[in-house]
Amino acid sequence: MRLLEKVAVITGAGRGIGRETALTFAREGAKVVVAEYDETTGRQTARDIEGLGRESLFIKVDVADREQVKVMVDTTVERFGRIDILVNNAGITADGFLTRLTEEQWDRVMDVNLKGVFNVTQAIVPVMLQQAKGVVLNASSVVGLYGNIGQTNYAASKWGVIGLTKSWAKELGRKGIRFAAVAPGFIESDMTAKVPEKVIDLMQEKTPLGRLGQTRDVANAYLFLASDEADFITGAVLSVDGGLVI
Repeated sequence: MRLLEKVAVITGAGRGIGRETALTFAREGAKVVVAEYDETTGRQTARDIEGLGRESLFIKVDVADREQVKVMVDTTVERFGRIDILVNNAGITADGFLTRLTEEQWDRVMDVNLKGVFNVTQAIVPVMLQQAKGVVLNASSVVGLYGNIGQTNYAASKWGVIGLTKSWAKELGRKGIRFAAVAPGFIESDMTAKVPEKVIDLMQEKTPLGRLGQTRDVANAYLFLASDEADFITGAVLSVDGGLVI
């Protein structure tokens, strides 16, 4: 097993890519902390992990709230004694054209997608420094790399995640901590369910592999980057988009 006895914290693990990543890590031997704002979906993911015969811990957390993040980290260390892997997956959208985008929409997306990554990473890195080893994986997006109509705030947040990833990789590489970002394309999930069907059809037509991605495609990318097989990879941004932006 590629993550045997590793302790992984995954934010936004109640549904979609986060849930699939949590289950994938558990199948590979990890103990998984399901860090999720939605208590119903979070507890369900934790139960499903335990059904696989693996240890799991659900913690309700708003990643934009620094005090809640601190409690999450303290609770994790108290239970498992260490944190080997962090997947900053939690994210939201609040789309709107530039001329109509509200300050509240901007702030809400930035608080979760960018400040949340900062909050959780800053709280967990000291644990990894004590271990002299750790992996932090951040959720970016093809939209963060290339922009998208009507997603000013989302694109900015996901581009910002890449900046954090590369900066931290340079800063903490010699301390034994690796960082990487994954940039999914259009993945069948709750988030893409909000996208008009004609847009989905267009994206599928433009994708060389001829289909939308599945949550398992992204989870498998996270699995590789979290494993010792990727031990010489840091600061990278891995696109998982079926060739959409070739």
